Amino acid sequence: MNKHTILRSSSDQVSFSLEKKSIIILPTLLLVSFILLILGLSVGSTMIHPWTIIEQILGSGDSDYTFIIETLRLPRMLLAFLVGAALAVSGLILQGIVRNPLASPDIIGITGGAKVAAVLFITYFSAVDIKWVPVVAILGAGIASFVIYLLAWKKGVNPIRFVLIGIGIDAGMGALVIMMLVLGPYYSTSEAYIWLAGSVYGANWFDVFSMLPWLLIFIPIAILLSRRINLQELGDDLATGLGSRVELDRFILVSISVALAGSAVAFAGGIGFIGLIAPHIARKLVGRSFASLVSVAAIIGGLIVMSADVVARTVFLPLDLPAGVFVSGIGAPFFIFLLYQNRNV
Repeated sequence: MNKHTILRSSSDQVSFSLEKKSIIILPTLLLVSFILLILGLSVGSTMIHPWTIIEQILGSGDSDYTFIIETLRLPRMLLAFLVGAALAVSGLILQGIVRNPLASPDIIGITGGAKVAAVLFITYFSAVDIKWVPVVAILGAGIASFVIYLLAWKKGVNPIRFVLIGIGIDAGMGALVIMMLVLGPYYSTSEAYIWLAGSVYGANWFDVFSMLPWLLIFIPIAILLSRRINLQELGDDLATGLGSRVELDRFILVSISVALAGSAVAFAGGIGFIGLIAPHIARKLVGRSFASLVSVAAIIGGLIVMSADVVARTVFLPLDLPAGVFVSGIGAPFFIFLLYQNRNV
């Protein structure tokens, strides 16, 4: 029995394979996401009945809750979902092109570059409009990725060398961040600490609509390039033999991963491990077809960050903790488990 279905454009120039079970998994995950959204909007320092939330979304709710729902909670939950989706797809792409289950943007230095640039800006250029932080973070991620790619280049980019250099660069970036926090002025470093922990606190509609285009542009491109990633997973020699332009494809895919990870870090700070966890869960659900994995991993990543943020702002009331703390609490043991599982690889 064929477990895949092929989708083709009318001209047959674009096609990709989908796992048939993703047809069931995707609607189920979307339903779970909607339920979590309603529950997340309901809980907090002010409890709101879920039906009131649905009425408010449909435009017929109680105006007493409009500010709480539409200004304080809904943008925050939507941004959490978008950030998780971006990090998940970024990690999925990296794991595919470097053929390493431990690869993710926060482990091989991509988000490290964003952190250095953002902390530098927050600590020493606080007089400039804080709205420039996302732009600076994305530039930092891009520069760090370019340096990693350049250092890994030796008649092409070897995936293992790319990962090892990325880990080294990430360690150096972490040292730079700590040095800036120690030497920087107190009033700005406290803000940088909160940003580094990873939080969507204070998210607004401007953040949501600024983050949304990154996903609407780069996730569809990733799906369209799914066959190239499937070839990359076969190894450079076999991919070249099958007609793939390995280095060009790898550069394009790394650029997509950087764009997604950089935008996520720009708007939510240092939320780690999503790019590691979500792709593995997605593979357990729908197999290894990349076109199926992209959508499933994106929703799973969004669910994880959204869930972590709901817990962070409700369990320890009146404190509002960074969501990244809870994601790391899950991600660190998961990373250790993967290391143990792949110890003989």
